[in-house]
Amino acid sequence: MQHLGFTRSSVKSDHSLLTPDTFVRAPLPGFTGATCIVHIAPQLGAGFVQYTAELEDGGKFGPAPSATSRFVYVLEGELTLTLDGELHTLEADGYAFLPPEVEHTLVSSGIARAMTIEKVYQPLDMEDDPQAVVGKALEVVSTALAGNESVQVQILLPEHPSFDCAVNRMTFQPGASLHMVEIHVMEHGLTMLEGGGTYRLGDCWYPVLRGDIIYMAPYCPQWFGALGTAPSSYLIYKDWNRHPLE
Repeated sequence: MQHLGFTRSSVKSDHSLLTPDTFVRAPLPGFTGATCIVHIAPQLGAGFVQYTAELEDGGKFGPAPSATSRFVYVLEGELTLTLDGELHTLEADGYAFLPPEVEHTLVSSGIARAMTIEKVYQPLDMEDDPQAVVGKALEVVSTALAGNESVQVQILLPEHPSFDCAVNRMTFQPGASLHMVEIHVMEHGLTMLEGGGTYRLGDCWYPVLRGDIIYMAPYCPQWFGALGTAPSSYLIYKDWNRHPLE
């Protein structure tokens, strides 16, 4: 169908849905044995960058830009993280948050893919800098969203004021949905990890599937309902813990 100019991808003023058939790969400075797909960036109006790094065996991440925090979530394969002289193995659904200026290396063992989110860190005068976090998403305790046991949230980063962003994994049982249409000041970057359903973005309703990427600008109306016979999960980023005037 792509030969007829068809795609589910859509870019609007307050949101975008980006599907794998439209992904374009390109190198990023400092990466070796890797190409990247930049999904979300300031050129889209976002205050952060989100990209998929696709690495060959032995592929290596480049350094994060100055004053920038980095969150890495392994989608496929295995990465070795060297942090403060310690080695950590990040397998599928493993993740790491790396504060600004923290020296680290990320090297693939075999072919690997990792979703990466980078943001210029906004410090608070009354707080220390955030600490590095290494974890496995599926081992994080989940809680029901608004008391709805069919929608579970796993909070991957500490809910501490030193963190200026949040990253959560959300899982919906078939037929479950968000309990409201959300409209708020935070912006989002979302990666569909499993399953699919319908996402309302602005005044549009989209079918979404595993591998899709969504950007939601501040105040974009948003709602999700899961479809199919298996659970649906997504990874979602938002800016957090900061006054809008800062």
